[in-house]
Amino acid sequence: MAESDHWHPGAAYLYVLHLDGPALAWEYLRRHPGYRRDWQRRRRHPGTAQRWGLRLLENPVLDARDAHPAWFPDHDGVVQVYPDADPPPDAQRFAFWRIPGRKHLIHDGRRLILASRWAGCCLRLAFAPDLMDGMACAYAVRASPDPCSRCRALVGELDKLMIATAPVALAGPRPSTTALLELHTVQALDGVLAGASLRTVAQVLFGKGAIRHDWHADGALRARVRRLVRRGQTLMCGGYRRLVQLPALEQGRSAAHAKRP
Repeated sequence: MAESDHWHPGAAYLYVLHLDGPALAWEYLRRHPGYRRDWQRRRRHPGTAQRWGLRLLENPVLDARDAHPAWFPDHDGVVQVYPDADPPPDAQRFAFWRIPGRKHLIHDGRRLILASRWAGCCLRLAFAPDLMDGMACAYAVRASPDPCSRCRALVGELDKLMIATAPVALAGPRPSTTALLELHTVQALDGVLAGASLRTVAQVLFGKGAIRHDWHADGALRARVRRLVRRGQTLMCGGYRRLVQLPALEQGRSAAHAKRP
């Protein structure tokens, strides 16, 4: 089978630089052959979402800019919004249309979940069933042995709302090393899934000049590309669960998902 070159343009992967944990988890999961088969068979087997850590199956054709996977259980970054049962006179009122960004609503069978995106940010909110526009509202943190970490996650998400109302900067910061690692990992994974050799992956990611000077059987460049591919495959085959704070699958179950016809 001839290698597909759809993964060659690096510009097509720039959006990966701005993804958070849940969005990155989706990028790896949607590439899993077993997940793609479950999506195709969803009408015959509607109860397969939870094995992948989802409430509902999401279309794997959609990348993280357009997909809205509902993870189960919720990531700490999901802000839970409830009516305030005892509001003070100056209580903040819930105003749906004041939430910034391009909005997408999902009903997961129990409540509405909002994903709102703007300028490289994504805010996820879960609305209590009895919450209505104009009500005094409160933000909830799920109880846990480490409530402080969940409170910090909540503060981080609510800070996005403050940033959204601040003046827009003309230039953003340079991508972090971690963000570049994710971009290269996703692109390298797409390369091997398309049938490319490690040498071809290295040439696409780092250029022909790097191949001429540094491609050797025991060279650093070859080892680097091998690590990228191995990392991508690991994240695709269950490692994505760590990015979205889901419990890890048992090794046997993870392998079964990868090999299931």
